Amino acid sequence: MEQWSYASVGNWTAALTVVGYFPLSFVRIQRPVCINCPVTTCINRCVIHSRIFRSIFSLSRCDRSNLWKVIGSRQHSSSFQKRIAHIPLVAVHNNMTTRELLANRVTEALYNLFPDETNWDPQLTAATRPEFGDFQSNAALSLAKKRKMNPLQVAEQIAQNIQTNDICEQPQVAPPGFVNFTLKKQFVASQLQKMLADPQRLGISPRERKQRVLVDFSSPNIAKEMHVGHLRSTIIGDCICRVLEFLGHDVLRINHVGDWGTQFGMLIAYLKEVKPDALDNSSTTSLGDLVEFYKAAKKRFDEDSVFQESARKQVVALQAGDEDCIRAWSFLCEQSRKEFQQIYDMLDVKLIERGESFYNEWLGIVCKELEDSGVAVRDEGALCIFVGGHTGRQGKIQPLIVRKSDGGFNYATTDMAAIRYRVKEDKADRILYITDAGQSLHFSQVFEAAKRIGYAKPETKLEHVPFGLVQSEGGKKFKTREGETVKLKDLLQEAVRRAEEDFRNRLQAEEREESEEYIKRVAQVIGIGAIKYADLKNNRTSNYQFSYSKMLSLQGNTAPYMLYAFARIQGIYRKGDLDLTDGQSESIQFILDDPTELSLAKMLLQLEEMLFLLERDLKPNVLCDYMFELSQRFNQFYENCPVLKAESLPRRTSRLALCKLTANTLQLCLHLLGIPILERI
Repeated sequence: MEQWSYASVGNWTAALTVVGYFPLSFVRIQRPVCINCPVTTCINRCVIHSRIFRSIFSLSRCDRSNLWKVIGSRQHSSSFQKRIAHIPLVAVHNNMTTRELLANRVTEALYNLFPDETNWDPQLTAATRPEFGDFQSNAALSLAKKRKMNPLQVAEQIAQNIQTNDICEQPQVAPPGFVNFTLKKQFVASQLQKMLADPQRLGISPRERKQRVLVDFSSPNIAKEMHVGHLRSTIIGDCICRVLEFLGHDVLRINHVGDWGTQFGMLIAYLKEVKPDALDNSSTTSLGDLVEFYKAAKKRFDEDSVFQESARKQVVALQAGDEDCIRAWSFLCEQSRKEFQQIYDMLDVKLIERGESFYNEWLGIVCKELEDSGVAVRDEGALCIFVGGHTGRQGKIQPLIVRKSDGGFNYATTDMAAIRYRVKEDKADRILYITDAGQSLHFSQVFEAAKRIGYAKPETKLEHVPFGLVQSEGGKKFKTREGETVKLKDLLQEAVRRAEEDFRNRLQAEEREESEEYIKRVAQVIGIGAIKYADLKNNRTSNYQFSYSKMLSLQGNTAPYMLYAFARIQGIYRKGDLDLTDGQSESIQFILDDPTELSLAKMLLQLEEMLFLLERDLKPNVLCDYMFELSQRFNQFYENCPVLKAESLPRRTSRLALCKLTANTLQLCLHLLGIPILERI
């Protein structure tokens, strides 16, 4: 039986607006609000909203289906608000992060002190400096201003009335009105025990109510090689999928490849004329060959009107389902897939291919539905949706065109059909599009149009996850010396080659001998890991400069440094010969007397908070920053606290357990980034 604790929470009106957009899990009745309106409380940790208290109450006299009708309908919100005004109750699952648990207590104290308020936001943040403790609440400042009181007096009232004896030392008040909280060693130790007893998940439970999340990422074009521009979408998307999967969500990894369009008519026409055997299933034509053929076909198309007409006829035949054209198109797609898969295997990325062609049968239906509903209108022969008031260079409103004046479809048509399918058939609650920032306008228009026509439900989350450019070390566009776009395969292979060269040099310097298989394995993990980590550690919305030497460095916030840190810590733990299997961890008592021990322990407790931030904001750099800070705190701990030669057996055992927890945490973080570990290097 799951355990629940209860607390009062504020600004229920704001919370009500969230109800229609987030799924809730309902639990038992706490107490009646009035004679006619008992309240069923509901879980507060709705998965992706930024505030701690995200869920709101419901009428217990309704079954679940009717409950949704009452709460989800805006027309009932006014009367519903009056019936439960000022008595907001919420059930809080005991399996919360430390910050959520403490915020819950602060909110409860605020409600008890100021029941006439309508907003009891705890305003709890991490302390700005170690001497201020671990957390601080700024709630007294805003309350004092509103109530025309002295903020220090309000802070004192909060500190005296809050119930945190099981979590924190006595709260301290600091000018001008902060309430500072320092976690108790006993509480920290108890949390470490939970982590140690669960080496796979480190005490982090899956979400109480999972979402179906569809992540659209990578998306290369058929008959074109993947290049450096596909790097960010592929590894950012994979990392986000890994985190969401770890948190218990049902994730669909969709590869929306560019496998349809006029370019195929052009390429098929060219190959039929110049190299017809290239379209034979027994052909040895590679993707590299197809790329060169495509360049030649494009040049011919731009210069030769007769060839243009021939290419258009092939497009018409392809769209009409001509067997020869479909066979040629299928061959082009299959050859491309083989090359793409080599890169996905190198990156250890798994995807379900569902390209543009998948939605062909619904494009006409979508256009008809848009026009019949009045969402789309005819403008200069094209079918357009005027959304968002976006203006072009001449100040004219820039519409979203879903059907061109010549009757052709485009990206917007396919994206609208995709949303329609993903919500209706895939039952997606949240849809993420991992593309470059240059597509932000396109997706904002598509999302608004999808909501207007009803393809996206009010509760469906459509999110564009933009990222910046990969640049050369000089901050310019990343190209080869010949001015060509850098192929992703070449980029990855070069990283592995350099990693192998560096590792062989270190082996020689250390006079070590290792097998060729082991050397190749280390080079692969470090080389690919270095590229992934160098990308993910940057704020995804920023551009970053690509540098092999920096990303392969053993110093600083890099993958090689983190991999070596893990292997080193594992080595210390192995030497200690501490058995944590078969329930042995339950007997370990953590001793956190040294400040560096306690600092490391508190950092370990922050992992769940970091994952929830990543789940909400979709920025993997928070995980990289956390890992690097954790490794720095471990170094400080190891320098100040003897482990293998500790002064007593209990202290030695406690410190070895801290080593193991740190290693387990780094291993989990690396896995979520898509980087495998090396037990030794």
